[in-house]
Amino acid sequence: MHIEFLFLLVLLGAFVGVMAGLLGIGGGLIVVPALLYLLPYIGIDAENVMLVALGTSLATIILTSGSSAVNHLKLGNVDMYVIKWLVPGVVVGGFIGSYIADWVPSEYLPKIFAAIVTFLAVQMLVSVKSTKIRSMPSNPVTLLCGSIIGVISSLAGIGGGSLSVPFLSRFGVEMRKAVGSSSVCGCMIALSGMIGFILHGYNAEGLPSFSVGYVYLPALIAIASTSMFTTKIGARLASTLPTKMLKKVFALFLMFVAGTMLL
Repeated sequence: MHIEFLFLLVLLGAFVGVMAGLLGIGGGLIVVPALLYLLPYIGIDAENVMLVALGTSLATIILTSGSSAVNHLKLGNVDMYVIKWLVPGVVVGGFIGSYIADWVPSEYLPKIFAAIVTFLAVQMLVSVKSTKIRSMPSNPVTLLCGSIIGVISSLAGIGGGSLSVPFLSRFGVEMRKAVGSSSVCGCMIALSGMIGFILHGYNAEGLPSFSVGYVYLPALIAIASTSMFTTKIGARLASTLPTKMLKKVFALFLMFVAGTMLL
């Protein structure tokens, strides 16, 4: 095992934890590109590297988003009504997404996702000055939206915060509660998605030692060893920053992610 590899992942985990607590993301938008860059250096072949990155990212999100959700629950930043109707959808969608990841053309998904993220970022910036309050859609529509968020998130190896936070904010959920509620949803998306990647990769050939399906345990442990603890810092920042500032930070983060995916 390469010590430098593990050290970089420990540092990555610390950064991911802060961002997860601050923005309600699971960190997959950061973890997946990092693993795609690092995993080939320890001998994981090109055929499996994308699926290992996705599966491992989702496994780290369970712990990172779970820790973030606990901190936000303590701070009163979770809307239980939203959770009630979004979580069933994101769980089903996350599981479905893990199974179709193997045949979706990999060159199309980043561009489609980048277009969606750009739209959401623009919506978030517009909402900073908007005073119009929209009510949440009907329960079946919320359930359907949760399923779509789950499918896209699992395919991209993320917890869905970059989709669910703008969605909730658009429909009048206060930004802090949108971030906290997204952490809960992200944990559920990641759990269902990870199970799918483990089952799908259980008999795959060419995987490294210490892998469970497409989840690479050393990378999971290294990232989670710091991300679980630094989420508290991000959650406290989310509770103290003004709502408009938090929206601007999130929108800029989405723009950065969209640009990275397009390139």
